[in-house]
Amino acid sequence: MTERTEPADPILARREQARRWSLVACRVGYLLFGMAIAVFVIAFAVGFSGPLVAVITACLVAGSLLLAPAIVLGYAVKAADRDDRERGRA
Repeated sequence: MTERTEPADPILARREQARRWSLVACRVGYLLFGMAIAVFVIAFAVGFSGPLVAVITACLVAGSLLLAPAIVLGYAVKAADRDDRERGRA
């Protein structure tokens, strides 16, 4: 297993931290959306009860709250990396 070392530049270290947070938040957000879809299919098959609707709603809200900033942050990190490459700093 290769071990990743932290960059010496504090800005690059912070960017790497943002990249990791964004990746984890995206995965969890999409997982919550997937759960909402699965529970919706189950609720459709057995009848929509209050608790099932609450789970669907909670998954959609939590997934949206995670995904919105995570996607924007991911694009910001990619843009910063691209800018560094274009300026010859990478």
